[in-house]
Amino acid sequence: MTATTTDPATADPATPDAAAADPATAEAERLRRWRLALGGDGADGTGCELRGRDAAMDRALASLYGQGKSGKGTDGGRRSAGLGASAPSVARWLGDIRTYFPSSVVQVMQRDAIDRLGLNSLLLEPEMLEAVEADVHLVGTLLSLNKVMPETTKETARAVVRKVVEQLEKRLATRTRATLTGALDRSARINRPRHRDIDWDRTIRANLKNYLPEYRTVVPERLIGYGRAAQSVKKEVVLCIDQSGSMAASVVYASVFGAVLASMRAIDTRLVVFDTAVVDLTDQIDDPVDVLFGTQLGGGTDINRALAYCQSRITRPAETVVVLISDLYEGGIRDEMLKRVAAMKAAGVQFVTLLALSDEGAPAYDREHAAALAALGAPAFACTPDLFPDVMAAAIEKRPLPIPDMAEQR
Repeated sequence: MTATTTDPATADPATPDAAAADPATAEAERLRRWRLALGGDGADGTGCELRGRDAAMDRALASLYGQGKSGKGTDGGRRSAGLGASAPSVARWLGDIRTYFPSSVVQVMQRDAIDRLGLNSLLLEPEMLEAVEADVHLVGTLLSLNKVMPETTKETARAVVRKVVEQLEKRLATRTRATLTGALDRSARINRPRHRDIDWDRTIRANLKNYLPEYRTVVPERLIGYGRAAQSVKKEVVLCIDQSGSMAASVVYASVFGAVLASMRAIDTRLVVFDTAVVDLTDQIDDPVDVLFGTQLGGGTDINRALAYCQSRITRPAETVVVLISDLYEGGIRDEMLKRVAAMKAAGVQFVTLLALSDEGAPAYDREHAAALAALGAPAFACTPDLFPDVMAAAIEKRPLPIPDMAEQR
């Protein structure tokens, strides 16, 4: 069976609605789907011949999934078409798949084409970049090619990256600001709150000693309330981002969140990227595109050196949140890395370790290092972009983090 990651037939908008009602139609539809999934010449044992739109869909699939990585057709006469190594043929194919498949499927097929057929070099041509469906994974690929990208392509590449960044900001910014503004307000506690500002959970916990069994109630001698974050009440956030090749999607999302956090006056945000070297991109944080083109995906990893730099920039530990985004494959000094995390936590820093910041679920990561960090009270977990505002809010308020079940992310 063809090694595609999607059922092409289910993506076809022309699927008849009557299939479920008419047994004969349902059987024909079932065979049609099998034929599209299996590929091959003729009917491929299904007795179903493809015509019109279905035949065009099959040709688009055959161009990608009928090829081995070597570019040669598969055995048995099965799908043997190919994209070849020319930009015009690939550009036409990209137009075809956008015609026949929804955007989510197009993005998967593009990713598969880059991986299976080695089309990275074609992405350096402006006409190719104008034809692709832009998404986070494409941005990661473009960033990895940044050093070899010709000047004639860079302007087009920046436009593609900016389009994706603007889409992500539109999706994530409003909720992030609202969630963190509420967290900043609640983190400024006061002991003489107005009634509407009383934090009842903390008030009850602080007054449990005054519980009256006969009345089954707590007498609140001391009220604890939410404050309202003033301009002078600030939190410091340090985003420390691993820019090794496996972290491409995380780098994209982190740059967007960095810009959103930097736009909030009550949060002083620093953005640091690292491999074996450390680069502070805080002066570019307002523009995620500048940040992304300032990264250098690939290379080794020295988490200890990166944390040493971040630690040296912390001025108010009790009001600081450090977010390390890394798969924890440390190439530096492991024991020193752990000592730095322990020292920061002892000083009052809220330390958050994200194995990934993306929609892809739990990544490959160094389990030994993750366990060591968890023993220090800094559990490591993968985080989706939609969960990130809640994680940051919990860190700002110094309450338990909403850690997802790693088993469910796989």
